[in-house]
Amino acid sequence: MSDRTVRRIFRYIFTSLLWAGFCFTIPGVQAVSSNLPLQPVASIDLPRFMGTWYEISRTPNRFQKKCAGFARTDFHLQVDATVQAVNRCRLRDGQLHIALATGRQVGAPDSPKLKVRFAPAWMSFLPAVWGDYWIIDLDEQYQLVAVSEPTRKYLWILSRTTQVEPQAYAALLERLKDKGFAVERLLMTQQ
Repeated sequence: MSDRTVRRIFRYIFTSLLWAGFCFTIPGVQAVSSNLPLQPVASIDLPRFMGTWYEISRTPNRFQKKCAGFARTDFHLQVDATVQAVNRCRLRDGQLHIALATGRQVGAPDSPKLKVRFAPAWMSFLPAVWGDYWIIDLDEQYQLVAVSEPTRKYLWILSRTTQVEPQAYAALLERLKDKGFAVERLLMTQQ
């Protein structure tokens, strides 16, 4: 191989690495703050969080792929301090889809971190069936919430009502951008 060919190869590799590094630092390509650990809210009043929450928007995910809209979750605190979540949505053919989950708080009684499983109870000993469900933004009135997990792969915005005031939603999106979320990926949910 000639010196000229070797220089071309090194120049190509150097340019490619430089370009890749540049792409990962452009705002909008990857959020700068997404490298920082995700912080949930300081605490929650779990009984107050219970009840019906309507999905306003979400990031695309495989387990809601068939949902056409009208998504909501009803949370119920159980006697053993676990949480039952009944997730509902309408499928494209109009049928109602229901998925049951069990959740448990991680840490203190006011912890905003929960572990949730959709698998049967007999599989609950397996760590892989439990997913993170972190409350990362919650208004003081417990009317609007953002839920995610440490990697920011999933994001749900939920409300006690089927509609959210545009100003409140826009303010929440700004806070989520500051936390490193690509909010332009959110899909609005038909309610």
